[in-house]
Amino acid sequence: MGEADPQLHFLFVSFPGQGHVNPLLRLAKRVAAKGPLVTFSTTVDFGCRIRAAAASSRFPFPADSADSGDSHLIPVGRGFLRFEFFHDGGDPNDPNRANLDSLMTRLQSNGPPAVAALIRRQSAAGRPVSCLVNNPFVPWFLDVAGDLGIPGAVLWVQSAAVFSTYFHYHHRLAVFPTDEIPDVTVSLPGIPPLAPGDLPTFLLPRNPYVTLTKVILAQFHNLSKARWVLANSFEELERDTFKALADCSPIVPVGPLVDAGETGENSLIKADIWKAEDHCLEWLDRHEPCSVVYVSVGSVVMLTTGEMAELASGLRNSGRPFLWVVRENLRELLPVGFEEAISEEGRGLVVGWSPQEKVLAHEALGCFVTHCGWNSTLEVLAAGVPVVAYPQWGDQVPDAKFLCEFYGVGVRLPSPAKREEVERCVSAVTEGPEAENMRKRAAEWKAVARAAVASGGSSDRNIAKFVDDVRQFAANGGNDPAFDESAADSIACQLCFEVRST
Repeated sequence: MGEADPQLHFLFVSFPGQGHVNPLLRLAKRVAAKGPLVTFSTTVDFGCRIRAAAASSRFPFPADSADSGDSHLIPVGRGFLRFEFFHDGGDPNDPNRANLDSLMTRLQSNGPPAVAALIRRQSAAGRPVSCLVNNPFVPWFLDVAGDLGIPGAVLWVQSAAVFSTYFHYHHRLAVFPTDEIPDVTVSLPGIPPLAPGDLPTFLLPRNPYVTLTKVILAQFHNLSKARWVLANSFEELERDTFKALADCSPIVPVGPLVDAGETGENSLIKADIWKAEDHCLEWLDRHEPCSVVYVSVGSVVMLTTGEMAELASGLRNSGRPFLWVVRENLRELLPVGFEEAISEEGRGLVVGWSPQEKVLAHEALGCFVTHCGWNSTLEVLAAGVPVVAYPQWGDQVPDAKFLCEFYGVGVRLPSPAKREEVERCVSAVTEGPEAENMRKRAAEWKAVARAAVASGGSSDRNIAKFVDDVRQFAANGGNDPAFDESAADSIACQLCFEVRST
């Protein structure tokens, strides 16, 4: 096992979604770098998609979900990382297998026994699990941990401000908009006032995504069972929010969980489900510094035909070269002849998927037109690039507010997009009167974000302490009176808030 600690084994289990797997895998790599063995797991179906996208790389995935040998140990820092996937009971040939309602039902019924069996295989192979780590969409994972007597941790994959918003909503600690009173401004400790249009849309009374709301809030039923609640954020970014949460539901910043600046073999360890079109980096090489507009709405957001047409016209009319990520399921929504026209003009490039963090780090980047998912938000902050914020739903809305109004690195593109507004916003962040200040602030955030995860930085120290806590917990045979006391205090604090709010 080299320098790794053979007595310390972390099992990370992720919800099978691109925005969930990526940050959890990045945390898994950073934990492994401190010395432990880390096994990373998600569903077999999602694992197959990751494997297919990485087929041309040297990334050694197991050939089979039940492969529990050590032949695929990947050295990471002082430790090792391995992959082992579990079956969720779905038919890989079912075109509706990714339907959220169906997926959540399968995970809820088939996930616990499958993960429990995976854990037993580790013990049988001589590497018993010391700690289980999951992300929020699989809250039952903490029940599995409790049943097996293994301490559990949760990685919150959105901002601390959004965590606080959901926490206060779930425990009824603040007044939120309702059908009867829709215009409520929400006041929460450590967070600027949030108007209805600033809230995560899943908390609005006319939210059409009821299933997602239930899934998100379900995690707070189990949260008190977690020994550690970690956050993909950094102290310097949300200091007031972390300080306020310390009084009711403490969470520990361990981010930004991005790959910015990562080199060598570790940079190959990714979990993208689409193969990135790396030739776009060569295309960027041909452009002047700070000249290119980069556009991406992530792995889930669906735009309308009208929005695609307006974005297409606005980008062409902006007078700047642009790189636009258009997933295969959105490609047919582009205006007829658009790709051919921009190819002839030599000013635009459309790709199905990009190596986003390499793109954001490229000196040719002038700005990022983004849907403001939290992963993209952290990636752009760590890259120091100004933004045009175009949020659609969920936590993207408050993320956009913070990027533009509090972090000061961009402007908001009104929805639905209009070509004139696209032109105006691109101009504002690249050459407008505030463009220089935005770029300066973006550079400052880049330095702070990189420092947080550098050796000895605030988040790096928190990850080291997390590993040490698990090591001490394991050395004490799972007896941790301090945890029992802190958990009781946390529950008592929640009850105090609930009583006070009634």
